[in-house]
Amino acid sequence: MKTLYLVRHAKSSWKNPDLADMDRPLNKRGKRDAPRIGLFLKEKNILPDLIISSPANRALTTAKVIAEQIGYPVEKIIENNDLYTFSYNPEEITQILAPLSDQYQTVMLFGHNPTFTEAANFFGDKHFDNVPTCGVVGFQLSIHRWQSIGRDNLQSQLTFYMFPKMLPDN
Repeated sequence: MKTLYLVRHAKSSWKNPDLADMDRPLNKRGKRDAPRIGLFLKEKNILPDLIISSPANRALTTAKVIAEQIGYPVEKIIENNDLYTFSYNPEEITQILAPLSDQYQTVMLFGHNPTFTEAANFFGDKHFDNVPTCGVVGFQLSIHRWQSIGRDNLQSQLTFYMFPKMLPDN
């Protein structure tokens, strides 16, 4: 069995309209929420074997902040441009996962909406209208090898769902 976590980037800033979408940073709320979610994941003993992130500033910053909180080496985060340039087809995530080594049992992906909400619905047995910013959705996948991931043979179960507004003292 493999485990997959989808993490939508924390809240980003629209303050500078001249900034390219790829370069948008986290805003004040995003800078607050990412470490809080990271600490929560640490408390739940969620530590992936591999983190892959969109290279967009807001996603990669979220990945790095959460990695630091859970004790994952930041320098081992893999950037994958496909997590930024999706055509909003959630099955494209399987193309990122399929070539992975089977040494990785638990993988955490950092990316964007609407693709991550669509992916949560693709993998899950529960429907999501929206995965909020800095939301984390986890799945137990019924596969033993990443290369076998796909709609035709995939049975999975939602095992984890958390977003910042669910945390106490929000």
